Amino acid sequence: MTIKQDYKNHTQADSLFIGGIGLLSLIAFILSIVFFFQNVGDQWLLSVIVLLFALIFLFVTVRLRGYALKLQDRIIRGEENFRYYRLTGNLLDSRLSLKQVIALRFADDAEYPDLVDRVLSENLSPDEIKKAVQNWKEDHHRV
Repeated sequence: MTIKQDYKNHTQADSLFIGGIGLLSLIAFILSIVFFFQNVGDQWLLSVIVLLFALIFLFVTVRLRGYALKLQDRIIRGEENFRYYRLTGNLLDSRLSLKQVIALRFADDAEYPDLVDRVLSENLSPDEIKKAVQNWKEDHHRV
C-alpha cells in the first residue's frame, strides 16, 4: 500500500545506498587505514595498495551517486520545461534556479503556470514553493 505523498512526507532516502553501499565503503576505508598502520613496516606495498583501492572505492561510490542525482536533475528540468511549454506555449524563464524547477514539479497542471509566475515575482525558495502547492502531484521516482 502506497502512502499518499504530500509536503510532509515527500522526501526519500535510498536506504540501500546509504545503509549498504555507502556504509560498507566507509567501513572498508576505515579497515584499510587500520591494515595500513598495522602492516606498513612489513608489507608496505600491500598496505598502500589496499588503502588506495579502498579510497578509490569510496570516491567512486560517492561520485556515482552524484552522477545519478545530476542526471535526475537534468531530466526533471527538461520534463518541467516541456510541461510548461505544453501548458503555456512558452519555455520556462531562465531566472528559475534548478532547485526551484525541481520543487515546481509537485504542482498540478492546473496551478503550475500561475505558481511559476508567483515564483518569479516573489522569488520563492524551493521549500516555499512546495508549501504553496495546493494539489500535490506525487513523484515516487526521485531518489
